[in-house]
Amino acid sequence: MAGMTINTATDAAGLAALIGRAAEQTGEQNRGLPPVERWNPPFCGDIDMEIRADGNWFYLGTPIGRPALVRLFSTVLRKDEDGQTYLVTPVEKLGIRIEDAPFLAVEMTLTQRDGAPLITLRTNVGDLVEIDADHPLRLAIEPQTGALKPYVLVRGRLEALVTRALTYELIEHGQVIDVDGIEMFALCSGGAIFPIMPAAELDRLSQ
Repeated sequence: MAGMTINTATDAAGLAALIGRAAEQTGEQNRGLPPVERWNPPFCGDIDMEIRADGNWFYLGTPIGRPALVRLFSTVLRKDEDGQTYLVTPVEKLGIRIEDAPFLAVEMTLTQRDGAPLITLRTNVGDLVEIDADHPLRLAIEPQTGALKPYVLVRGRLEALVTRALTYELIEHGQVIDVDGIEMFALCSGGAIFPIMPAAELDRLSQ
């Protein structure tokens, strides 16, 4: 419909169609990820889109059930310096709600690169991320439970939360190494070291 904007779309399919047309109008439509970091559209307010902690996406209070739509929306997300996450096209920038992280890491593989271990994670929207210095692992603690919550940088400032089941699998590949004179339980991947906790603390928790 002429004059229709993204924040007036009445369902997820309509929103997806508008995003596609915006990319076509600027010649940016291609098979790769859209260059959202290069786009500088005006902020046009917030839309009723939410990504919940369990990885489910909602638009106007309704779950987005089609994986292809979720994948499309995931490719035009951008987290800016203000800490907010936006849906970005060449012509509009719209705020959305993120309950925890925009993506979930749901599967891992362990291989080697140049003789060193390399952990690759797959997200719930199909991204493949090699944990290394450019895609670091960040560790947080859940305040209510004290549980370990690992995050991996996917692209830009967008992170994936590692699921609880996958966290246990990651920990299985940890090792005790010396970090600045302290014995640390850590993960090694892509030539980088990601300390998790002092080895003595791990021993205490294991008793």
